[in-house]
Amino acid sequence: MYAALKLVHVGAVVLSGVGFVIRYGLAAGGALPAGALVRAAPHVVDTVLLGSALALAWVGGFNPLRVPWLEAKLVGLALYILLGTVALKRGRTPRIRAGAFAAALVAYGYIVTVALTKSPLGPLAGGLQ
Repeated sequence: MYAALKLVHVGAVVLSGVGFVIRYGLAAGGALPAGALVRAAPHVVDTVLLGSALALAWVGGFNPLRVPWLEAKLVGLALYILLGTVALKRGRTPRIRAGAFAAALVAYGYIVTVALTKSPLGPLAGGLQ
């Protein structure tokens, strides 16, 4: 069960990151389509991502607020979401949106490396577990 949930979660992580890059590219070009799929897909992916994360914590017996690397992922996630909203719609200028996009990608990379290393140090942890 854990392995299947982890596979779903990792797939959703990839889809979320790729979707963010695509949406930013479309928005930066001024051509963000208003179709239902473009509006709904990120919410579906993020719901699967959150649901699988909660299920993994439940099945694995983790309390996210008592496991340092999971706490770090939650902080990184909050930062990623905040920066993502600035990059996609709240940034007042293209330069602000571009900076927020770059910072959001750094936050995304941090979250992924924290998950891989099981360390709040993420990319500085020195190895994968």
